[in-house]
Amino acid sequence: MITMIKDIMNANDSATPNSREMAVLKENFPSCFKADGSFDIERFKEFLSDKIVVTGEGYELKFLGKNYARLLASIDTTTVVVPDEEHNLKPENMNSENIYISGDNLDGLKHLLKSYSRKVKLIYIDPPYNTGTDGFVYNDSFNFTIEELSEKLSISEEQAKRILDLTKRGSASHSAWLMFMYSRLLLARDLLSDDGLIFISIDDNENHNLKLLCDDVFGEDNFRNQIAIRRGAKSVQAQFETWDKLGQSVEYLLFYSRNSSYRFPKQMKLLDDMRQGSWNNHWRGTDRPTMRYPLFGITPESGQWRWGKERSYLAIENYKKMLNDIGVDEKSITQEQIDEWYSNQDDDCDLLRLSDSGKPEHYIPPTDSTLLNTSWMDLLVGSSSEIKRLFGKTVFDTAKLTAMLQRVIAFADNDAIILDFFSGSASTAHAVMALNAEDGGTRKYIMVQIPEKVKEGSIADKCGYSTIDQIGMDRIKQAAKAIKTDYPDTTADLGFKHYTLVEPASDTLDKIEKFDPTENKLFADKDILSDFGKPTVLATWLVRDGYGLTADAEELNFAGYNGYYIGKHLYLIDPELSNKAIEAIVVKYETDGSFNPENVVLFGYSFTWTEMEALKINLKRLKDTEKNLRINFDIRY
Repeated sequence: MITMIKDIMNANDSATPNSREMAVLKENFPSCFKADGSFDIERFKEFLSDKIVVTGEGYELKFLGKNYARLLASIDTTTVVVPDEEHNLKPENMNSENIYISGDNLDGLKHLLKSYSRKVKLIYIDPPYNTGTDGFVYNDSFNFTIEELSEKLSISEEQAKRILDLTKRGSASHSAWLMFMYSRLLLARDLLSDDGLIFISIDDNENHNLKLLCDDVFGEDNFRNQIAIRRGAKSVQAQFETWDKLGQSVEYLLFYSRNSSYRFPKQMKLLDDMRQGSWNNHWRGTDRPTMRYPLFGITPESGQWRWGKERSYLAIENYKKMLNDIGVDEKSITQEQIDEWYSNQDDDCDLLRLSDSGKPEHYIPPTDSTLLNTSWMDLLVGSSSEIKRLFGKTVFDTAKLTAMLQRVIAFADNDAIILDFFSGSASTAHAVMALNAEDGGTRKYIMVQIPEKVKEGSIADKCGYSTIDQIGMDRIKQAAKAIKTDYPDTTADLGFKHYTLVEPASDTLDKIEKFDPTENKLFADKDILSDFGKPTVLATWLVRDGYGLTADAEELNFAGYNGYYIGKHLYLIDPELSNKAIEAIVVKYETDGSFNPENVVLFGYSFTWTEMEALKINLKRLKDTEKNLRINFDIRY
């Protein structure tokens, strides 16, 4: 069992780019593997002959480093999961099922797969766009030599060197960006449930490449739509001023499903509801009382506002400010004056104008013809006003608008797990909490964000933030306070558990490498447990064994020795397992009908050979009891 760092490192040495795919084939088509482990392709074709037309033609996206990306997806992570105990034990967080992970998302996805495979209903990500100005440069910490990579990928040393040049020196090329995204999307696919969905934000720079990449990962028949969303005027103006392209007024959401048979049952049902006369909010078709409020003396009785009260009131303020700044009244203002004023404001500065009917332009009367479509031009893709309102300053200037994310999240059930592994300022977490407070849902989020340094001298830096994940976590806390103010009676989960992914220190790895259990029969190495810490070992094991990041193992006392019990596992981590403790464990098995862990797991460095043998011998007694248990004795290094 690949269970701890030493085992993982040994297994990674033999990993190949197709290790994950071959494991799936071996599980489902064992008869296609010969005694020497080779795969019989001709026999495999026999399984497919009457079901699938095998064609010799093909069309695929090829790029430098594609197999390298597959290799990275195949090897396991050697990082450990360090719980933020002080944060996690606070009253608002201790029972939360929301998760925030500080760490590289490649490592984060690999940990999540142990517990959340096929359980995530919806993934939204906003990866770097590779614009040349967004700071994307590919680097990784894998220390392959040219010779090792050449052998693992079956390529020439010249090709291996070109790939390593991308990874070691840093590159923002198309190949580097695709290599970066490919390994992560391969892992993300396996997290999606059978009816799962993924939405990816992107702009023109890599949109065409991302589409081909997703066709490769998710299957071309799982492509659902490409959705266009409006960019803020200031962003468009800034791009246009380079004078080499037209201003890009939209960004895109690429939308894929896990299963090609996916349909939109929820949205179809809502359309039927609309036809029966229910309220139409333009995008979900549901009755939203919070979207009906007085504005300019109008209280909609036969419809509802598209914008929430806060955004509408902000738009009115912006509109009045514009008229005041320009020094004209509404009747004499020109479009040129509006455009000039608008270009000097924030991206999310909304202008509310009255229509000929006397109603604000964003009023939506009921209709049975509004169905979800690929033009979300009523929304802005990004917003800095939400950040400003929460922090007082724009500490993060590329945040996605929560209204857009709520529209995305609404595609999933209201009890879904929502994952964002490019979390940024945690707009997705904010959107999940706000939507739960509004409709009573029990959605849960998992955010992953690498602790990327903020720019020196930036507003975030001056406000005391060192890394992006610090901003994200503070955003969630500030958003929770605001939501509680708006919905004082809400029972929504507004907390989160925090974990950091940490690579063991080099001196710890040296101790692990040197530790030989066959030679250290009389002595344990307590220093290794001290290096990691018991909470870290337990948290890493819980997620690896499928219990997730919010599970709590029960602490049990065995004659003064503490063990940890959950489901089918009993974890023994501390050193100095006495004979009295061993006897207490056996008695617990024999006398407690609810205590039946099939796996006894030991942190191998904590125990001497004598202690482990004594435990093994005593646990064998259980085969002859009424429970007739066969205990799997699992020593992890």
